[in-house]
Amino acid sequence: MMKKKLIVLGSSNVDYILKVPHFLAPGETLAGDHYQVALGGKGANQAVAAGRAGANIHFISAVGDDEMGTAAIAQFANDQIQTEFIKAIPNEKTGVAMIFVNQEGENMIGIYAGANAHVNVDFITPLMPQITESDALLMQLETPIEALELAAQKAKEKGVLTVLNPAPAKMLSDQFLANIDLITPNETEAKILTGIDVIDDASADNAARILHQKGIETVIITLGKRGAWVSRNDRDAQSITGELVPGFKVKAIDTIAAGDTFNGVLVTALLEGETLEKAVVMGHAAAALAVMKEGAQPAIPWRTEIDTFLKEMSKN
Repeated sequence: MMKKKLIVLGSSNVDYILKVPHFLAPGETLAGDHYQVALGGKGANQAVAAGRAGANIHFISAVGDDEMGTAAIAQFANDQIQTEFIKAIPNEKTGVAMIFVNQEGENMIGIYAGANAHVNVDFITPLMPQITESDALLMQLETPIEALELAAQKAKEKGVLTVLNPAPAKMLSDQFLANIDLITPNETEAKILTGIDVIDDASADNAARILHQKGIETVIITLGKRGAWVSRNDRDAQSITGELVPGFKVKAIDTIAAGDTFNGVLVTALLEGETLEKAVVMGHAAAALAVMKEGAQPAIPWRTEIDTFLKEMSKN
């Protein structure tokens, strides 16, 4: 049986990661104790998470015509991603992320778009048949918003499951949000989209209800180590149901790509026919495994690791 088709539309970066004792103050120079260069970018991370989890995944993205871009495409193929829609942009650099990680595993990130800025309306228009013939479209916010809005609109019209991880955090139009079926903000992103400071279950529920009012059927607000608030708007029954789906308690080394890993595995599980709750638990498991390793894509687990982790957790 042919697996359902997932399109990930998004960014591809090279991550330069420096571990520091604490985040820098203005004017401060600080010696780090570990330095790493790895492939990253929210779109690429989510595509890799889906590919390693077993999805039928096609990635729409752009890299530079440099060594890192060539290396990225080769690595995507090794991660079970279909790469025919990734374009190397002439005379352009692959996108860059500068990442500081503190002793608690938290991170601060600055981004240079590079080739990602070319993933615009002109870039995706020839690929629209591929997008509208897919079963799910997963997007983030590190590529031009106009292209994301167009892709969401056309996909929604054709009945494709449209999923948005609204990161990095920014305001979005109601027109764009009305074309999203499932959204996965963290607390910061939820506050920017709704004005609600998400600090507990009640506030998460309030924020989810505002997003439902904008036309989004399923809202998953990720809450870090607490898990995720999962809310559904059943229009036929005219009811909204929300619950906390707890995460797994693990020792975090760094949290880079934890949310991306969650998203890629979540959508993969949904396309496999899992219930929303089970898909969220699988996403939690994958994210827990990711935070126990360093880096973005190097930390993303394979499906066998996720399944083994879930079996071990079920014994406890």
